[in-house]
Amino acid sequence: MNLRFILCCALSLSVGHCNARKCTTRRTTGYPTSTSTSVSSAAPTCSAAPSTLHLKSSPYENYFISDCHSSGQVVVTSPAEGDDFTVIAPRLLFAWPAGNSGAALLFVPDNGINGSLTIEAVNSSTGTPLGPIYNPAPAGAKNQNASYGISTHVSLNSTARLNVAILGSIRTIRDYVEGPSILRPEIQSALKFEENKDGGVTISRLWLDNTTTTTVVFSPASDNIKAKVNNQSVTFAAGTWAVNASFNYPQPTQLGDKQVLQPESYNLIERNATLVESLAFLSYTDKLLAGAWRFLTYFGRDSMIATLLMEPVLSQGKGGAIEAVIAAVLDRVNSSDGSVCHEETIGDYSTWQNLRESIPSTAPQCDYKMIDTDFYLPILMNQYFVLNPNGSARTSEFMKTGVTFFPKDANLTYGDMALKTAERIMEKAAPFASNQSIANLIHLKDGQSVGQWRDSGSGLGGGRIPFDVNTALVPAALRAIGSLSRHGFFNHSDWKETADAYAKVWEDKTLDFFTVTVPESDAKDLLKAYVNASSFAGSDQSGSIDGDVDFYALALDGSNDQAKVKVMHSDTSFRLFLVNGTDDAQLSAFLNDTAKSIVRTFPAGLLTDVGMLVANPAFTGVASDAKTFATNAYHGTVVWGWQLAMMARGLELQMSRCGGNSGSASAAPPAFCGDKAVYNNVVAAYNKLWDVIEANSEHLSNEVWSWTYGDNKFKYIELGALPPPPGSNPVESDIVQLWSLTFLAVKRNGKFRDS
Repeated sequence: MNLRFILCCALSLSVGHCNARKCTTRRTTGYPTSTSTSVSSAAPTCSAAPSTLHLKSSPYENYFISDCHSSGQVVVTSPAEGDDFTVIAPRLLFAWPAGNSGAALLFVPDNGINGSLTIEAVNSSTGTPLGPIYNPAPAGAKNQNASYGISTHVSLNSTARLNVAILGSIRTIRDYVEGPSILRPEIQSALKFEENKDGGVTISRLWLDNTTTTTVVFSPASDNIKAKVNNQSVTFAAGTWAVNASFNYPQPTQLGDKQVLQPESYNLIERNATLVESLAFLSYTDKLLAGAWRFLTYFGRDSMIATLLMEPVLSQGKGGAIEAVIAAVLDRVNSSDGSVCHEETIGDYSTWQNLRESIPSTAPQCDYKMIDTDFYLPILMNQYFVLNPNGSARTSEFMKTGVTFFPKDANLTYGDMALKTAERIMEKAAPFASNQSIANLIHLKDGQSVGQWRDSGSGLGGGRIPFDVNTALVPAALRAIGSLSRHGFFNHSDWKETADAYAKVWEDKTLDFFTVTVPESDAKDLLKAYVNASSFAGSDQSGSIDGDVDFYALALDGSNDQAKVKVMHSDTSFRLFLVNGTDDAQLSAFLNDTAKSIVRTFPAGLLTDVGMLVANPAFTGVASDAKTFATNAYHGTVVWGWQLAMMARGLELQMSRCGGNSGSASAAPPAFCGDKAVYNNVVAAYNKLWDVIEANSEHLSNEVWSWTYGDNKFKYIELGALPPPPGSNPVESDIVQLWSLTFLAVKRNGKFRDS
């Protein structure tokens, strides 16, 4: 065991295990910004040494680096024996939060034998293995930016051919990786390849803004090796190559470890070093980013969910992480209708999209197709500005802040934007409050197949009316609007009572639309049929069924004429986390049914050795659902880290309503507290869930993962390592995802361990 791993173990006591997969290293001595000749020898160095992080999840090696100038990520993908070479290919990828930018270099073995080429990042005088690049703008130069980047060394075990290079935007890279294999001619035609005198090669591309250039320089670091350019392909001899990737685009200001956490949580810097480093990499003064490498930009839903779960540890006040999140959301609200931006488009990709519409502009754009994102905004605002004393003190100054993201909204304030969104929510909630019909529930937007967090094409099984939005987000947002109104936020005095009245209807009347009951005998038959249809190698778990199976449909109005998409799911966590139901009979049934779904092993329930699944199609009776919700589907029978956290926290909050020795209650305990069978089921679910969370601590910061089955157990596997569903490209999971870092704040409550 090397010293670096020993230090990692000492610092990474997060949920409970030390492992070789993740290791954080903070440098205590400086080193040159780069050995590259492309970097000015006069370039100033940061006073503090760069922060580095290495996260491994085979076949992906992820390296992160941050200093006072910039931050970036390198992903080295090298297939190994046993990998599916049609899915996993040799690749070197650079990613930067600035402009959501990147460079992807995809290789093939020159001998044509798949699996024979391996790529490895190696230590050098430049860094271990990364070093920062910083080149200040020339003195007196106008309209020129400094250049920033990453220096590293990579080793090729055999002759390699670079057959695809994509420089500019992460979104452009994703179009190719997930697209499927889409290369934009107007972007690729701008690539320039040049052989260097030292035997290396320079690849560059001027962005569509005619200002920014991304440059990747390969230089020989082994004797007697050369690169040969052939049009837009490069052949590299086996050996070690110095690689310097840089671009001249303005950089955001990163929040460091002690800037992203509130002082009371500084102990996490030592106790949970890897998670804190990951959080800092995604945190900036103007926004928090969704994930690395695929989502290095603003996503409204992701940042608000993460903040709600991590609020106890995130920095508060002016310049803090929580206000960065809320400000980013308000800044991007559609001023014409109050809808909240789901994802921003910035950098080279925004210029490309503008040019598609014959608009010569670099102005950013926003995606407003989601139906769920609006509702998180008042919930988070109420949590911070009403329930948090530190936030309450900031209300007046913050809400007067002017909008800056879209120039057309420069005359508006954050308060104006918050009002527009609240008005939108009240308008959408009113019809169901007066007439409880399916037609008046919240539907996906016309022409859209996605609209909430399960935003892959088949994530809702074709459903148009999602469970989470209607049973949890709407009533929680309405409760928040009522609270905010009573604290002077909005100029609608009637909302002080009306919003709560609407909320009560949505809380009490929506669940019934989604209830599913499968008779015991039918349930056992369906389990056996599912195992046959899915070729699942484990037990059908029919022996664990001791009565009718009750759960809640994933959505209504599904494909194949399904009135209800009868997929068991984890979205019950939204209601547990956000809604304190007051209908005792309904609450008891909901908690009992949810607990059973967690306690039972898949396919009878959601539990596996690698985590709680977000979907289980075993009871739909639709044969095709076994493939729609498969282990290789982005929202199929897979595990999402943040869903584990929300379910765990939601169960804890509900049990805490019981008061006594188990928690504290602000109102009379609900009836389920006195129902021994229900309460014990909830406690059992909580503990079983935490047992599996702790057993999988090394994966928790991942975006999503999957499993294989063998030796009578479920085994972890990267989602991107599985062949994709027919007609789809592989979906690679981010090694670091903002909302998967929520275990920094969500901890097991020992009060409920042996209740």
